[in-house]
Amino acid sequence: MKLTFRQIEIFNALMTAESVTNAADILHTSQPTISRELARLEQVLGFSLFERVRGRLKPSNAAYTLFEEVKRSYIGLERIWSTVEDLRIDQVGRLSILTLPAFSQSLLPGACLKFLNTSKNVGISISVQEPPYLEQSLTYQQYDLGLTENNYSPSGTTLKPLLSIDEVCILPNNHPLLTKDTIDIRDFEGQPFVNLSPTDPYRIKLDEELHKLGINRKTVIETPTAASVCKLVSKGAGIAIINPLTALDFIDHGLQIRPLNVSYPFTVNILLPLHRPFNPFLDDFIAALEEEAKEIITKINMYSAN
Repeated sequence: MKLTFRQIEIFNALMTAESVTNAADILHTSQPTISRELARLEQVLGFSLFERVRGRLKPSNAAYTLFEEVKRSYIGLERIWSTVEDLRIDQVGRLSILTLPAFSQSLLPGACLKFLNTSKNVGISISVQEPPYLEQSLTYQQYDLGLTENNYSPSGTTLKPLLSIDEVCILPNNHPLLTKDTIDIRDFEGQPFVNLSPTDPYRIKLDEELHKLGINRKTVIETPTAASVCKLVSKGAGIAIINPLTALDFIDHGLQIRPLNVSYPFTVNILLPLHRPFNPFLDDFIAALEEEAKEIITKINMYSAN
């Protein structure tokens, strides 16, 4: 004897409704049917799922363990049904994107809006991941497009440059260094500084450069994300060097941008899986990304000049 979907459906209803009566109501069937199918299920499994206590069913530890697996299966079914519903309301396709968290907040919103203005019957799914899992997922052909800071293409992918622009110095409103049009990195001597984590590749490069020049900045806070760096700077915790995409989001929230007298290039690249079935909407979305990137560069240049 093998498990049937009907038996799993009844078990799920019993665990959810917590009584035979309620489970029967959920499934639009009779209480004897529920009891009979439960007995068959326990016979197939070879162990009891419920204790009968004063006419009520009390789940065993085995029942709770099985229920966790059943819930995961139902989540999968719900995702399938959600896709069916999308197709039913005339969504003719879906574009799946994997990105670094920072790009989901800075670059993608504008690009998605541009794309949807011309491709209204397409759904967009955005997932976030950090390296190396981001590159691994693209290698496994799990997404239509990826956005990364890395300048190499992993196995099974091809790389398309999207944006390259220098990192900027960010300062809180009314900071004395705002009188300068360009910040000399020697100005960092003794300044309170908000840094990214020591393992961040941009942080490592900056540390090496300042060490060579004998410049000692005063690190007051280390934090793992560019957004938290910007928030801390806007509150007056110190100054920082950060990617300009994230910095733009905080311009109107107590933060100012200035260019540096040295170049620390910040890059954004598109990763495309080579063996995933071609998505007919991909070219249009890449065009929207390129348009958004041009607008971002214009904004950064404008704010840097103020």
